[in-house]
Amino acid sequence: MRGLFIALEGPDGSGKSTIIKLIGNYLKDRGIEFVMTREPGGTLIGEEIRHIVLDEKNTAISNETEALLYAAARGQHVHEKILPSLEEGKLVLCERFVLSSLAYQGVGRELGIEKVKYINDFATRGVYPDLILFFYVDPEVTLERKTGNQGGDRLEQEGNDFHRTVYEGYMELLKLYPKNIKVIDATKSIEEVLEQSIKEVEDLLTKKRE
Repeated sequence: MRGLFIALEGPDGSGKSTIIKLIGNYLKDRGIEFVMTREPGGTLIGEEIRHIVLDEKNTAISNETEALLYAAARGQHVHEKILPSLEEGKLVLCERFVLSSLAYQGVGRELGIEKVKYINDFATRGVYPDLILFFYVDPEVTLERKTGNQGGDRLEQEGNDFHRTVYEGYMELLKLYPKNIKVIDATKSIEEVLEQSIKEVEDLLTKKRE
């Protein structure tokens, strides 16, 4: 039986990294076999691409190259980890997937949603999340939270205007591609955000059992 694919999406600093670990703890306690991964990354090749695309020194990367690098990392991720795990019946938890590229490169970089979707459709070979948890929270607040102490990576350093545009892109995408998306109010406490997320995960698990 095919496994389940759950992706966590939202602006930088919205709590995805924290919540995905807590969901993982919950699944472990339930005895559910799962794989936790992230994008860009998830594989050796993907992590090397991640280093290239997020390194603050690589300011010469063109918008088109950036989009293609993300798609390349995703293609390897699907081929090497996501698809095999699903075929083994495992639940895959992934921090970010195609929706991020549509928002950041399609809208934020003004490459066009359809063009970025095209290269990602090719890379993902039809793999699509059974559930997308979108963390809804003001991007300026979250960005300040994330970059305040560390300075942030290449994309995080793009500034508030860029991230506001990306967030507006997300809002557009929620209407264009609502399939399997559940909006999580990430302005709440970690406990409340986790509770919302677990409810959606449990609903998905219940549907599969039925």
